[in-house]
Amino acid sequence: MDGWQRTMKQLNFKKEYKETLRSGKKITTIRMKTNLKPKEIVEIVVGGESCGYARIKSIVRKKISEINDKDAKKDGFKNRRELLRALKKIYGKITPETHVYIIRFEKEDLKKTREKPTCSK
Repeated sequence: MDGWQRTMKQLNFKKEYKETLRSGKKITTIRMKTNLKPKEIVEIVVGGESCGYARIKSIVRKKISEINDKDAKKDGFKNRRELLRALKKIYGKITPETHVYIIRFEKEDLKKTREKPTCSK
């Protein structure tokens, strides 16, 4: 494995998000904290399986109270309510004043890699 592959940061997702990631419906992820930066390339890992790579397009810090339906749809949810339900399930107690990071990403084709992630169905 090349050196950059060993040190590449990852964006980890639960298996339940595999199809929305694969289809391109999910183009953001909301996290409580992040060490990612715009323009970084990260490995996408879904349920422990490597599913490709993405370039971080932007990172926006918002309060939970500022999240809207548009944010929810970019994250692969039907609406804000569904998204907030998922965030509470993942992070536990959140309030309208809780700050989160909305990380927008774009699939990246890294042709130079020796091992192609498959992200099987």
